[in-house]
Amino acid sequence: MEPTENNDIKTGNKSYFFRAYLIVAIAAVGMLGFKKFLPSKIFTETPGNTKNVVVDSLMLEALEDAKKEKASGKDTLGKAQLSYEETYGVKFPAETSDDYKGYQYLIPFYEKLMQLEKTGEGNVRIAYFGDSMTDGDMIVKDLRAKLQARFGGEGVGFVNITSESAPSRSTLTHMFSDNWKTQSYLKVKHPARPFGVNGHVFFSTHDTVHPAGGQSAAQNVSHLTSLNSPTLFYGRSGNGNAQVRVVVGKDTIVKKLTATGLLNTVKLGDAYRGFKASFIKADTIPFYGFNFDNGKGVHVDNFSNRGNSGLAIGNFNTPLMKAFQEKLGYDLIVLHYGTNVLNYGTRDYTWYEKRMARVVAHLRECFPGTAILIISTADKSTKYGTEMKTDSAVVPLTRAQKRFAEKSGAGYVNLYTLMGGNGSMVKWVEEEPARANKDYTHFNFRGSKQIGDLIYNQMNNGYEKYKALRGGKPLPKDAVIDLSVPKPQKPDTNAKPDSFKLAPQKAPLPAGGAASPKATVPGVVKPAAGSTLKPGTNAGKPAATAAPAAKPTVQPATPVTKPVVKPVVTPKADTTHVQ
Repeated sequence: MEPTENNDIKTGNKSYFFRAYLIVAIAAVGMLGFKKFLPSKIFTETPGNTKNVVVDSLMLEALEDAKKEKASGKDTLGKAQLSYEETYGVKFPAETSDDYKGYQYLIPFYEKLMQLEKTGEGNVRIAYFGDSMTDGDMIVKDLRAKLQARFGGEGVGFVNITSESAPSRSTLTHMFSDNWKTQSYLKVKHPARPFGVNGHVFFSTHDTVHPAGGQSAAQNVSHLTSLNSPTLFYGRSGNGNAQVRVVVGKDTIVKKLTATGLLNTVKLGDAYRGFKASFIKADTIPFYGFNFDNGKGVHVDNFSNRGNSGLAIGNFNTPLMKAFQEKLGYDLIVLHYGTNVLNYGTRDYTWYEKRMARVVAHLRECFPGTAILIISTADKSTKYGTEMKTDSAVVPLTRAQKRFAEKSGAGYVNLYTLMGGNGSMVKWVEEEPARANKDYTHFNFRGSKQIGDLIYNQMNNGYEKYKALRGGKPLPKDAVIDLSVPKPQKPDTNAKPDSFKLAPQKAPLPAGGAASPKATVPGVVKPAAGSTLKPGTNAGKPAATAAPAAKPTVQPATPVTKPVVKPVVTPKADTTHVQ
């Protein structure tokens, strides 16, 4: 009997495995048969609800407008040659739209760099606006490090009163109390007071026991080892009793806050390793942030906002931005966006192109004479079927960004092609060591450094070409470079509150046929005019004194005009899918 039972068991096992194999085979054949009926993209392109209400509403408004228009995202220039007019006696060679970089429009910035490199004097400043790609000073810190290593400069630049990315920032220790009220241009269209250059305005609460405050400390990072010339920026208020109390080691300094101007500043000292600040009876004053720099060399301010598409910059208050420009003096504005725009389920970005062209025109109104550089979206991967591939919206968006850069007279960096083009994000995620995160969208620290280097290399390539074209030719007589340096002064604790150095005025630069600084910008909404500190390190001892230096001024001799398109063969149209 026992052998018979064993034979039955073996026969049963064979029958079971045969049936299981047959089921798998039928399922595989069925999947192949039904594959053509399945969607190519598993995850929906329709965005869910987000906290960035203003950005979403601006995008939805633009998309609604686009439905009423007969527009396409096709390239109207293609292989056409773009030629330029001279600026400072320099004209870059013609380039095709496909290879567009727009170095011609960065000449005022390049001239300032060249004067700084030649003399070792003066100050060049960059405002870098971005989204979550630059959160925590990612990418920007690496670009800043390259520029400061070559041209000099000490300090991390402008820092918000509070920041959601403070815990992940490696270039500064930044902590703050939780009794601040914050308004952001991503969430509010009409703030109680105009947004600052960082897109935020902060208000302290009325708390006599635990006043709102914060503390900052420098890091052991090259060119960032001191909080140079710490200066508080704040707005107008009828409050005449406000003070800021600064604790540095065992010393305490109290500064009165006079909030009579549209934009006010008070310098807290020369240079500290760290400090703690408390705001006394200051609950009606709009605060913007602190600036840390030594007044010479290159300084890069990182204005990153998670969830930002760039459209919210159109809400900047022009008079206030001009006041920031007077005090900080930006020579280059970088707009690095696209990550959030890709989430809106479209491949026709004509609506975004038009709206961002208005944003650039508005920036020229706010910051007259400042060069502008557009950085495109990076590659982003999405699952199609069972494979991760470049999202079909990436290439159409980069082309829209290039078009509004061309039309607005701005420089352009195609980050998608620089990092490798089609399929590059998959490689950056899956190769060892990884350079991007598993969301197939954001870079890790290793990848961010490489991206910063790629951006620097393209900027430097244009700069070296400018120096070669410029040669030893003198500037035209009406292009004035102010390289005067004021005598160093000791800090005066009794000085007027608004003691921050003023940057020299710049002449407007109507680059690329863009709107005049006085032009109106259609479609842009302008805004109406019991806590404890989070645990952290104590403020450090004062660092060495840094002497301030004046910021040179470049006034353009010949305006940069819109590129002239020479007639050529019919250009190719954009494709809407990279696969």
